[in-house]
Amino acid sequence: MDLNILWFILITVLFTGFFFLEGFDYGVGILLPFLGHSDIERRVIIQTIAPVWDGNEVWMITAGGALFAAFPHAYATMFSSFYLALFLMLLALIFRGAALEFRSKNEAPEWRTACDWLIFFGSALPAFLWGVAVTNLLQGIPLNAQMTYTGSFFDLLTPYTIIGGITFFLVFSFHGAAFLTLRIASVAKIEEVRACSRKIGLLAALSFVVCLFLTYTNTDLFDKLPAAALLLAAAVVFLGSLASVSAKKYSRGFILSSLAIVFTTAGFFAGLFPRLMVSSLNPAWSLNIYNAASTSYTLGIMTIAALCLVPVVLIYQGWTYWIFRKRVSEKHLEY
Repeated sequence: MDLNILWFILITVLFTGFFFLEGFDYGVGILLPFLGHSDIERRVIIQTIAPVWDGNEVWMITAGGALFAAFPHAYATMFSSFYLALFLMLLALIFRGAALEFRSKNEAPEWRTACDWLIFFGSALPAFLWGVAVTNLLQGIPLNAQMTYTGSFFDLLTPYTIIGGITFFLVFSFHGAAFLTLRIASVAKIEEVRACSRKIGLLAALSFVVCLFLTYTNTDLFDKLPAAALLLAAAVVFLGSLASVSAKKYSRGFILSSLAIVFTTAGFFAGLFPRLMVSSLNPAWSLNIYNAASTSYTLGIMTIAALCLVPVVLIYQGWTYWIFRKRVSEKHLEY
């Protein structure tokens, strides 16, 4: 297989894994202030993601590193184009990580409440901005012949990309609720989460449909059958997830919400292929897997390294989730 295509697929897999894992992570953080009615309840909710949240974020770092190494021109253009958005995201993630780690270090109610809202905003803002970024990549941004972004931060905010951000925010929130139904021990709290997930799920389904329509009208994604099929499959399985959680089939609900995120991410990348960034000024100025790539020698060395190390990472993370698979109750609290 062409190494350029192989690395496009690998980066797709890395971002898919990131959105799947960090999606419920963000969702739990978004729901924290609203589902946790006491300090004990909020500690239980935080404990569901405490052992894994930092490992989930490694997927983002790995995906960014792979993009830098395999397609450096795309990395440079993307990070300069989305500079302010990525800075805001990084700032949010820093405060979120600090709040998760230091919340339990001070028992003052004001301190813990402040940490809870930092966790909320540190989860909500990245979820929204990822949706804005992904839809911008599909819609196209003003790139000139020198691979330079000629717009401003506010040029990234269009009706389509804002809907994309809202959709990511709502889908991740529902994904987090589905995750909580599997991790919380309290039957009464699970019922509350289920009721909440139904409301969020309906909003997410509506937003998803609107986003699909705008994707059809604003991009060429639906010209590619595999991409269109994946997005339509994502819509179907998301509705199946909503129905499963409503029917108290929690394991199936979480699996289907995970598949919805996987299909959506794969669909977006399939619609983008072989491009990495679309130029709205001139399609010929778009960055693709060839004009933005490293040398064949570099890609070859990276492929060997990836084949050796990626399985180790997958085994380790799978083992982590297996160890921390049990439901969380008050007696398990550490945070």
